[in-house]
Amino acid sequence: MTVSHDLSILSLITQASVLVQLVMALLATVSLVSWYWIFRKWFQIRAARTKTVEFERDFWSGGDLNSLFQSASAGRHHSGGIERIFESGYREFTKLRAKSHDQTATIDGARRAMRATYQREVDDLEAHLAFLASVGSVSPYIGLLGTVWGIMNAFRGLANVGAATLTHVAPGIAEALVATAIGLFAAIPAVVAYNRFIHDIDRISIRFESFMEEFSNILQRHLR
Repeated sequence: MTVSHDLSILSLITQASVLVQLVMALLATVSLVSWYWIFRKWFQIRAARTKTVEFERDFWSGGDLNSLFQSASAGRHHSGGIERIFESGYREFTKLRAKSHDQTATIDGARRAMRATYQREVDDLEAHLAFLASVGSVSPYIGLLGTVWGIMNAFRGLANVGAATLTHVAPGIAEALVATAIGLFAAIPAVVAYNRFIHDIDRISIRFESFMEEFSNILQRHLR
């Protein structure tokens, strides 16, 4: 068996110790799961941003609030977060306005309803981001554990060799370093995706909050 063949990635993985192989398998599994959530959150955030833009365009086009409310209620399962915020606020507004003549209580009730829906929408967008953050922070250390263990095994094996050369040392160290490489492969995309998603969600949440303030002012004018 040639040295180059011994140092191939597949050979290094199959010839690694059991603990190092377990570490590699764990990191590979974590990486696959993180990629699943990266793609899923990317589609979810993109859809939320698109639906926000579409609803804001319809809302500020001067359409009737009752028509928008009926449209939002009819397509509730396919509506965006900002549309559900509008729906909850307007429903609470119409309900309180029919029961009470206290304008302050009516507006406050609508604000609370929108705030509760806002929290649910943001929580849904942020779901599973903690997993990506954990993968980004922990994976390199898990890979380092496999590397340290593999190097320890490599040096223990040298005790049975009379004259240690690079040929004896290189395979053991190389297979140990593969664990670190897999750890970095799992961590880097997770960190990049997490930072990007947090930035996008912050921008969407700001648009939600701005809409709630502006819509509250519109509802207040409707009471005059």
